[in-house]
Amino acid sequence: MRAEGSPEGGGAPEVLRLPKDRVGVAIGKKGSVKKEIERRTGVRLVFDSEEGLVQIFPGEDPLSLLRAREVLRAIGRGFSPERAFALLEEDRYLEVIELDDYVNSEKGMIRLRGRVIGEEGKVRRNIEEMSGAKISVYGKTVALIGSPEELRRARRAVEMLLEGAEHSTVYRFLEKARAEGRERG
Repeated sequence: MRAEGSPEGGGAPEVLRLPKDRVGVAIGKKGSVKKEIERRTGVRLVFDSEEGLVQIFPGEDPLSLLRAREVLRAIGRGFSPERAFALLEEDRYLEVIELDDYVNSEKGMIRLRGRVIGEEGKVRRNIEEMSGAKISVYGKTVALIGSPEELRRARRAVEMLLEGAEHSTVYRFLEKARAEGRERG
C-alpha cells in the first residue's frame, strides 16, 4: 500500500473511493492539487494510489470535510481540478446522472455518451453555455456542477437527450428556460 500525505487532521476520516485513473489527477503534479484542496478546505488528505482510496481528515470547520469530498467526487467523475474547485463557491453543487438508468449495454452507453458530448464536444459546450452548468461525461455517468437553477436546466437537457429527444428540441428547451430565468431575476 502506497499512501501519499499524512493523517495529522482532527477527527475520524471519511474514506472515498476514486477511479484509479483519477487518483493522479486528484493528487496533481508534485501534490499540487492535493495541497490546494487541503489549503482551501482545511482538511488533510491521505491517498492510497493502489486502491484508489482517499482518507479525508476533517479540519476545524465542520463543513470542510463535505466541501473536500465534493471536490474529490467531481474530480473522480472526470472534472478537471480547476472546474471541480467551483464547488467551493457559495451555492454550487454536484449532481451525477447514472447512464445505466437509461441503457444496459456497453454499445448503448457509448451511444448515449456521444449524444451528450456531440461531435467535437459541441453539444456539451452548448448545454454548458445555455444552462450555465459545467458538464463532465465520464465512464457510466454525466456529472454536473452549478447553482440549483443551472443544475435544474442542465439536468433536464441531459435527461431529454438520454431519453431520445432531438438536439434542436433540447436547445429550444434551454433557450426558453434561460429566457424565463432572465425574466425572474
